[in-house]
Amino acid sequence: MSDYVIRSGDRAAFLAGLRELVDFLTANPAVAVPRHASVVVLVDASDPAARLDGVEFVAAPLGVPAEDIGRGYFDARRDFGPISYGVAGIPPEERQ
Repeated sequence: MSDYVIRSGDRAAFLAGLRELVDFLTANPAVAVPRHASVVVLVDASDPAARLDGVEFVAAPLGVPAEDIGRGYFDARRDFGPISYGVAGIPPEERQ
């Protein structure tokens, strides 16, 4: 059993939503799009080592390394053009 919790959602619903968004934007060229977009999976863990383990677990299939970005935060991301898919481990005192 791991000492972290990965806050993930329903994969099929997420993918369907992305396809729906692409179809909508394709059909409605007057709708503005952002320059950049990010999708982030969050990892919860009280202990920094466990938080890093969780981030590394999610980052591994993305083929990217986890980074210690300081003050108990960990991050990994992979870019697909202007869209970033990432994972972040945030210290418990910083979560809302």
